[in-house]
Amino acid sequence: MSVILATAGQDDKIRFWEAPSGICSRVLRYADSQVNCLEITTDKQYLAAGGNPHIRLFEINNSSNENPILSLEGHTGNVTSLGFQKNGRYLYSGSEDGTVKLWDLRSPTYSRSFDSKGPVNSVALHPNQAEIISGDQNGSIKIFDLGSSKCINDIVPDSHSSSTSSQGRVAIQSVDVSEDARTLVAANNHAEVFAWNPSDATMKQNGEPFRPVAKFRAHQLGAYLLHAKISPDCRHLVTTSSDKTARLFDTTTWQLTQTLSQHKKWVWDAVFSADSSYLVTASSDRSSLLWNLRTGTPVRQYTDHDYAVTCVALNDSST
Repeated sequence: MSVILATAGQDDKIRFWEAPSGICSRVLRYADSQVNCLEITTDKQYLAAGGNPHIRLFEINNSSNENPILSLEGHTGNVTSLGFQKNGRYLYSGSEDGTVKLWDLRSPTYSRSFDSKGPVNSVALHPNQAEIISGDQNGSIKIFDLGSSKCINDIVPDSHSSSTSSQGRVAIQSVDVSEDARTLVAANNHAEVFAWNPSDATMKQNGEPFRPVAKFRAHQLGAYLLHAKISPDCRHLVTTSSDKTARLFDTTTWQLTQTLSQHKKWVWDAVFSADSSYLVTASSDRSSLLWNLRTGTPVRQYTDHDYAVTCVALNDSST
């Protein structure tokens, strides 16, 4: 199967790349806005791009059509994070307008909207496909149940950093859930990472659901954390930062295993290959790098953007 690699950012363009050669194979214009986030459907047919305040869906395999086939309208602020349910029929999104929305792609309007009570920086779908996790600028991690349409958990991790919100909390920058559903991570913008085991019943004792199993600082004091993602094999966590690095942590010990430090400016985003042995990073230095994680070295560079590259999407799965 083909490898779909796309990057975007502040130059209002989405670029598709031939991953092995580093050649840009296609450019799509994203009018009216920078691109904040990208996601590719499991079947590699469509690419979703989130901007301000819209979400647009593009055909991947029809190079003659440069226009979106669907524009999703309903958010009123920056769309900061999005993803697809496994069957590709539904898309979920989070926005600085304080909502998490669920979209049926057969319709241009959202089917459900959840109030996060604060600007949303990140959303993730639980592998059970029935819960959406959000992280917001008020320092809260919320779990929304799609069956009942209710918030079933609201977690505020105990941060040691100075507050960045009106409630005296530190903004949650990124959330993710591992494919085996055994690890939920949340990272705040001061580079503190919190990890829970949501499947562990003992985490729900004493009225304290989801007590962290790990808590650590991923980057040095003063650095901003921008993104955190668990690898498909569930063995690694990658964090990206204003300190120009991406860092890899072992999800068993939570020890630092690699620091990837070839970028010259902030590293905004990162995505693993399907087999978890490669990583693509996106940076303000206008480039993206493909890393071989066995050696810790970059093997390909993608450099055609005019401004910062803030998001990257990769689908190289064989299914």
